[in-house]
Amino acid sequence: MKLRNRNIEKLHTDEFDALIIGGGINGAATAAALSGKGAKVALIDRGDFAGSTSMHSSNLVWGGIKYMESKDFALVRKLCKSRNHLIKSYPSTVQEIRFLTTISKGFRHSPRYLWAGTWLYWLMGNAFTKRPRLLSPKNIQQEEPIIDIDGSVGGFEYSDAYLHDNDARFVFNFVRHALNYGAIAANYVESIGAERDGDVWVTKARNVMDGQSFDIRAKVLINAAGPWVDQHNALTGQKTTHQHLYSKGIHLIVPQLTDKKRVLAFFADDGRLFFVIPMGNRTCIGTTDTHMEHPEVDVTADDIAFVLENINKRLTLDKPLGQADIISTRCGVRPLAIKSDQGSDRDFQQLSRKHVIDTNSDSAHISIFGGKLTDCLNVGDEIADAVAQLGVALSDPDFRWYGEPPNAVKKQFMDQAKRMNLDAMTAATSSELLSSRLWRRYAEQAIVMLEKIRQDPSEADILIEGTEYIRCELEHARDHEMITELEDFLRRRAKVSLVVHHEQLRHSKGLKEACRVLFGDQAEERFDAYFAQHRDTAQPYTPVQEAPL
Repeated sequence: MKLRNRNIEKLHTDEFDALIIGGGINGAATAAALSGKGAKVALIDRGDFAGSTSMHSSNLVWGGIKYMESKDFALVRKLCKSRNHLIKSYPSTVQEIRFLTTISKGFRHSPRYLWAGTWLYWLMGNAFTKRPRLLSPKNIQQEEPIIDIDGSVGGFEYSDAYLHDNDARFVFNFVRHALNYGAIAANYVESIGAERDGDVWVTKARNVMDGQSFDIRAKVLINAAGPWVDQHNALTGQKTTHQHLYSKGIHLIVPQLTDKKRVLAFFADDGRLFFVIPMGNRTCIGTTDTHMEHPEVDVTADDIAFVLENINKRLTLDKPLGQADIISTRCGVRPLAIKSDQGSDRDFQQLSRKHVIDTNSDSAHISIFGGKLTDCLNVGDEIADAVAQLGVALSDPDFRWYGEPPNAVKKQFMDQAKRMNLDAMTAATSSELLSSRLWRRYAEQAIVMLEKIRQDPSEADILIEGTEYIRCELEHARDHEMITELEDFLRRRAKVSLVVHHEQLRHSKGLKEACRVLFGDQAEERFDAYFAQHRDTAQPYTPVQEAPL
């Protein structure tokens, strides 16, 4: 909280080159790019960073293979190059994964036709990943016995990528980079409107936690509010050439269905791709595609029934998945960019997730429409170019503002970890070595954690039972990650509430201790507030011995 409080003080005392409204993937990447290139940047979000669409993705980093069917080859080429660039820039976090797709009799295309398409997809991605494979029903049965091959005419396997940790964690690391480059960022700060005063935007902001209002002054105003871009533009009187349509997508998190580290892809009853995605010792299944009139969405009984029906049709499980198997849900909207004069009667299932940057040079205002995680580095660079064209001087325009630290820094960390025998402290229930996990999550900041563990080995103890989060990670989150509400940690800096039963958390002694680390004297208040706000909609939880998450 100290970091957030200091930053809020600076928000209304400093003047900035750019103020970014919205801390999802577009806003976070923009903040990292601009601050890294030398601009004086402020970033606010009315909730937590990555608190909406950016925490409800499939955790996939893909080149848009579904856009091959609509022949949007330029977009596919761009997204494939972006995917490759992310894999190279974040090798510990963004990793190649195989997709196995099954084709049923009567589908609109044959497996060989689709397989040929995957080769074109592979070539458009510069043959960066493993080659595609054509699979017979027998091959599919041998490699993934849980797939129901009755009615299958074959399938194919190809590569894309996924996030080893969750999407919201990836977004926050851009915020962390921006802070390191000198940006001032604060969550739970709402923009309630802005006006142009001479050469400066004056934004009226409100601290959501205490209700206090103040002004933020900046030369350029960047609307990166995700699904709420149109609403914020209405507040500031901006006329844009684009607007959003909304498509709701949900996922269900269930116990692990297969221990194979690959994505199972099917064509759901509505014709769109439908995934079974590994998530540690859990499985994520979905997604839906429901046209919505507004960005505020919830999981409905029909959504759950659709996902369960589709997955049970396509897998041969000992027992069909039901409501009682659902550990948690993810539900968000895809903001889809369209021309303002095209109306809202478009076939939204055919719309792509491409981003559009809408700039008003007269008022120094930029709106970011659409977008997806795969293309985030392009968004950052393109916004930096747009801001420079608006007259903001970037002192280091060629600075590489993204990516993991150089190999020499990683080697320094790994050498120190080896000398202190860190991996011997890995809990027996953990899924990976402690050194690998700390580096992936915190990079060079994990070096400080090593010293804490060296001085006090209990800092390497797992704090919340059933997870892999150790005490010094909670202390790091408290001091450096702007944890304001308990959900910020459980759902976004970590993925604990996604993969641990709600009732297990409610009765967790370790979670109560984690609250004391995070919130001190306010621990009990924050714990009670979280469980008052978040109700368990699943069946009653029966404790069982499970591997950690």
